[in-house]
Amino acid sequence: MPALWVIVPTYDEAASIERLLRSVAAVLAEAAPGDHRILVVDDGSPDGTADLAERLGAELGVVEVLRRTDKNGLGQAYLAGFAHALAAGAERVCEMDADLSHDPRHLPALLAASEHADVVLGSRYVPGGGVTEWGLLRRLLSRGGCIYARLILGLPQHDLTGGFKVLHRRVLEAIQLDSVRSQGYVFQIEITYRAVLAGFRVVEVPIVFREREVGTSKMSARIAIEAMWRVPGLRRTARAAVTSRAGRRSATP
Repeated sequence: MPALWVIVPTYDEAASIERLLRSVAAVLAEAAPGDHRILVVDDGSPDGTADLAERLGAELGVVEVLRRTDKNGLGQAYLAGFAHALAAGAERVCEMDADLSHDPRHLPALLAASEHADVVLGSRYVPGGGVTEWGLLRRLLSRGGCIYARLILGLPQHDLTGGFKVLHRRVLEAIQLDSVRSQGYVFQIEITYRAVLAGFRVVEVPIVFREREVGTSKMSARIAIEAMWRVPGLRRTARAAVTSRAGRRSATP
């Protein structure tokens, strides 16, 4: 079975999904020939995103669609995708947005870095990284959110809210995914935080983040508010989950 799975959560992304899947499939044909799958995790999109992805899957041969009936949030979509990929034998899993804000041309660099690291973050906030077409307020909110999370959690990584990353199977199996409850950007923070607490090596690779060209942003006030109050709580919940996992492992004869 394929060792590399790229997971793409979707909700009403029919306008961009074809371009994304064709582009990712072309890049992976060079970067991971014959050893990859693209998994679209669709939360019941009324615009036909899942149907379009399935038609493309029949054509491209490397795309699968996991249909979910309810819109339960980004975190739950990724958790379902992780479970599917791991059950199918994935050794590395890549997270990626469906709206083309994550440029597939960055995939080879992320995958190369994952040969020597447990988690690779596509980072907007290291030298060589950046964002395009954002206004000042959006830039301040994004950068401020990352700085806030770094200070509260004591993490050295610069881009904690981004969703373009590669994780090894050993990481996903070690960080107690069944106890993750965060959604939105906090989900990304929590996954990285748990990996650091568990002792895994996390590196950042520069990417340039582009504003979506079509469709509607999923950013909302609810997501921003969740980030403010959930991040401090991670110091307790994430540490408890990782400690619990480590304790059970050490107690096994």
